[in-house]
Amino acid sequence: MSHYIEVDHHVELFVQDIGEGQPIVFIHGWPLNHEMFEYQMNELPQKGYRFIGIDLRGFGKSDKPSYGYDYDTLAHDIKIVVEYLQLENFYLAGFSMGGPISIRYATKYANAQFAKLILIGAAAPSFTQRDGYAYGLHKEEVDGLIYGIKQDRPAALADFGTNFYNTRVSEPLKEWFLGLGLQASAHGTIACAASLRDEDLRGELDQIKVPTVIMHGKLDEICEYNFALELEKRIPSSTLISFEESGHGLIYDERDKFNEELLKLIEKR
Repeated sequence: MSHYIEVDHHVELFVQDIGEGQPIVFIHGWPLNHEMFEYQMNELPQKGYRFIGIDLRGFGKSDKPSYGYDYDTLAHDIKIVVEYLQLENFYLAGFSMGGPISIRYATKYANAQFAKLILIGAAAPSFTQRDGYAYGLHKEEVDGLIYGIKQDRPAALADFGTNFYNTRVSEPLKEWFLGLGLQASAHGTIACAASLRDEDLRGELDQIKVPTVIMHGKLDEICEYNFALELEKRIPSSTLISFEESGHGLIYDERDKFNEELLKLIEKR
């Protein structure tokens, strides 16, 4: 089934909810939506689990207000969805930008029902370089991306996605993936790019109290592998699972391994 859940005044999020059993909540990356997890959406309900995919505000089928694209607001939106669905013993899995948003949820809103955090190619602890942190893009590079989006959004997103995969994927899949990004609002895409540029989560990683699994492609050119090493070093009770042949798109580059590792995590609960 699907839900439209009000998370703010006149702001509803689209939530895909398939299957029964232990819930796994998926938070997509920039500028995508829950459909990027199609190959998990197909698999998990068949294995007896409940797939819950949230379209963040501004993306996919959710409302696209002019405000609320900082990590605090986006994490609070997840809190409202979790409470509305009355989730128990749930896992939260965040991909790319969904990673830091999920971290913010973990540090601000974790409760006894939050069982595990899964960070997938996470754009964290910081997507951009800053004092004491030499990884990621320069802020000026993100400014250039934002400028490109304002001039020709389809071309800018197509260019951004050229190094998403490490393995060979079909042209139709690439076109479908670009189409997911173009379902987003332009203003939400720009505002979230600014959040990626400006947010820094280093100071809160030690506040994560739930077991955390970090899944990251060693050949990631968008969120470099050093991000994962930093997360593993700074998050208590964390485990790193490396994907040797994957770029940023590890859920496609090594789809079978990714699904197997995900199921192992769930079955170990």
